[in-house]
Amino acid sequence: MIVKNGRIINGTGNPWFKGDIAIENGKIVKIGKVSTSNSRRKIDAEKLIVAPGFIDIHSHSDIVWLERPTADEKVLQGVTTELIGQCGFSVAPIKEECKEEYKQLVMGVLGNTGVEWNWNTLAEYLAVFEIQGVAVNIASSVGHGVIRFCTMGMENRPPTTIEIEEMKQSVAKCFDDGAFSFSTGLIYPPLTFASTEEIIELCKVANSYDGFLSIHMRNESDKVIESIHEVVKIGKETGIPIEISHFKAAGKQNWGKVTQTLKLVEDARAIDIDITVDQYPYTAGSTTLTAILPPWVHVGGKEKLIQRLKDQETREQIKKEIKEGNDWDNYAKASGWDGILITSVKTDQNKDLEGKTLSEIAEMKGTNDPAETAFNLLIEEDAAVSMVLFFMDEDDVKTVMKHQVQMVGTDSIIIGKYHPRAIASYPRILRQYVRENAVLTLPEAIRKMTSLPAQKIGLQDRGLILPGLAADITIFDATEINDTATYNNPLQFPKGIKFVIVNGELVVEEGKHTGALSGKVLRKTDYL
Repeated sequence: MIVKNGRIINGTGNPWFKGDIAIENGKIVKIGKVSTSNSRRKIDAEKLIVAPGFIDIHSHSDIVWLERPTADEKVLQGVTTELIGQCGFSVAPIKEECKEEYKQLVMGVLGNTGVEWNWNTLAEYLAVFEIQGVAVNIASSVGHGVIRFCTMGMENRPPTTIEIEEMKQSVAKCFDDGAFSFSTGLIYPPLTFASTEEIIELCKVANSYDGFLSIHMRNESDKVIESIHEVVKIGKETGIPIEISHFKAAGKQNWGKVTQTLKLVEDARAIDIDITVDQYPYTAGSTTLTAILPPWVHVGGKEKLIQRLKDQETREQIKKEIKEGNDWDNYAKASGWDGILITSVKTDQNKDLEGKTLSEIAEMKGTNDPAETAFNLLIEEDAAVSMVLFFMDEDDVKTVMKHQVQMVGTDSIIIGKYHPRAIASYPRILRQYVRENAVLTLPEAIRKMTSLPAQKIGLQDRGLILPGLAADITIFDATEINDTATYNNPLQFPKGIKFVIVNGELVVEEGKHTGALSGKVLRKTDYL
């Protein structure tokens, strides 16, 4: 295959240059003037940008691509590689006796699919992708959540000596199986019950394997400053490189704090702590609706949670804490009830509520109490409800995006009427923040989408257009590229992505999926 006459932006941050790219056996073999003889397949990229394939460093596609391996939402926006298992929500390693309850726990993030979980180890899970095929390259983290859940359940206590050793052995086994990072999500039970010391002990294991820490911090709102200090402590005591997930300051009262938190990151880097951040280009976040509840409501698991929500006295206590509490990451307080949009439910009876705010649903139901409405919905849907939260500031988004340590991730949760970030993050940056508002130059935006995440993950053969590297390439029209997905109508693919090549095969041709499943499972062990 030959890509002819493209404006090549190679991922280094340098300006484009005109040239051809020759591809053979899944790799880039030559850049410059390339002959079109020998009947090679030719792509005419005249006036188009030819970039490395985009690398999504923060994704929740762990289950959905087992059901839909064409990965349309990603490849049609130019993504060729994903790091899954984020926020502690990996689906391996998992004990047989934990599967059903853990599936229920993560349903609001990973979805309710018909996929059979016929694996226990990370190696067995990754092998499923290899057997069935997938359109994107898959790299995996090992999730703190599944390991703690299978060791301690939903208990709010420190692990015993035996339990911490079991968790450390599980982390080690996952790195032996090819994990790239250790991920944790400290707003999500059971991880909200984990101490800094527990995380440090597990990070020491990850660091010994040359892995890094992906961390959804303990608080992204009122205590975001304190949470950065916790991250710095982990880095200082373990030496592990750190990626702070979906970097933000949530809640109007916290807007502007990203200047302080970025300064703390800079200060940490000045003393040799390797901290970087990822970000999606929106002012709304997305997660499971159960995240609006105080941590103690989750103790004992889903059944206990639902029992508590059925008790009116307990409901009143929860409402009081949501209204007044700031010692946990209080999403309802940060966004307000009219800023919480329901995006997916488990049953058909409430499908008409997808795409509506809790305030609107409360009015529809005649309760006029969004908190009560949320509690009822969680009971009716067996706690499997997803939401979008409007709680960030556009100026903060731009401030983070411009910083040298920022890279791009979708944080995609592909369930129901999902957040548009899952289908449009990269085109949105290229349209709104490059072409229209000039927050970033085009070469710098491409660097943040390609070589920077490749460097963080440790993908030495991807993220740049250079001879000898894997032929993961995204070709787009910079004048036409556009994100068409909205919060009310998210299931719309972007425009302007013309061709996507994964391991030397065309997965997207003239904006249409070819059906090719040329992605590979990437393992850290292959890069050591």
